[in-house]
Amino acid sequence: MGHDMGLLMRQGHCYLETYNIRNAFTLSCATFCALRLRQYKITGRQQPGQSKLGTKVNEVSILQKRFTNFQPSFAARNDMSFVFKLARDAIVSQITWPVETSNGKGLKETCMICFEDTDATQMFTVDGCFHRYCFSCMKQHVEVKLLNAMVASCPHEGCNTEVTIDSCGKFLDPKLVEIMSNRKKEASIAVSEKVYCAFPRCSALMSKSEVLQYTRTVMLVAEQSGARKCVKCHRFFCIYCKVPWHFDMTCIDYKRLNPHPAREDAMLNTLATKKRWRECIKCKHVIELAGGCYHITCRCGFEFCYTCGAEWRNKKPTCSCPIWDEPNIIHNRQRRQ
Repeated sequence: MGHDMGLLMRQGHCYLETYNIRNAFTLSCATFCALRLRQYKITGRQQPGQSKLGTKVNEVSILQKRFTNFQPSFAARNDMSFVFKLARDAIVSQITWPVETSNGKGLKETCMICFEDTDATQMFTVDGCFHRYCFSCMKQHVEVKLLNAMVASCPHEGCNTEVTIDSCGKFLDPKLVEIMSNRKKEASIAVSEKVYCAFPRCSALMSKSEVLQYTRTVMLVAEQSGARKCVKCHRFFCIYCKVPWHFDMTCIDYKRLNPHPAREDAMLNTLATKKRWRECIKCKHVIELAGGCYHITCRCGFEFCYTCGAEWRNKKPTCSCPIWDEPNIIHNRQRRQ
């Protein structure tokens, strides 16, 4: 009951704010989308009694008489697409102006990033917040975010509304849309749960639970065997060896018969040795120490010594290696300055 009353109070407050906007812009018509307030005096059906809600509804009833046309439109909780479309159309109607073009009449709108007057059909609306920018500015904005391995959000200052992948197809190259989709998926999967297809031409990202469930549809003993079927290229690989599936042998037999890594892996190992990179023994990610102490905390949460690779337990080393080296500490401090 308390939750419902709070919802009604918020809706009543929204009505009052809308009336205030009406007074500021001298609007004469209004359409409201409501979930629950239809039962009260706003539609002239019921009086809520003496309460904070009753006072709020009375204020709304007085203010609504200032409109020449007042039309409530009730929306179900599970069907809000109409509400968002109505809000979007209302915003567009206030920020566009008619112009004469070679194809007849059209609408123009100013992009608040480049300040160019743009055809309204070439303006992008961010779903959720309804901020609008031209396709060209949004394309540059999203591309820069992707270049920096970040998820794109609305460019409006202080707005954190995420730019959806589906909507970006209006102005982005399909390959960039795919990259954006992969970035979003990568951010949603815990590091310890990430699995990549072992075939280099695929390298699809999956979660361990996702690929296991997919493999079980064709192989009942998938969990015991270690075989996994890629959800993208549909080929089998070994989740333990990270190689194409070795049907007729165990992981131990495969490693004994193939002691040398693949050419790409060998090149990476050579470069890692030369650069003194370390591999996390838990998630197998390669880590480079740019500066600071030798106590490493991998993004999967595993802690180890950068010098020898020994595990740290309870924030304490299990080896006797030095914890830090003065040149590294100084180098790190200089980089921050």
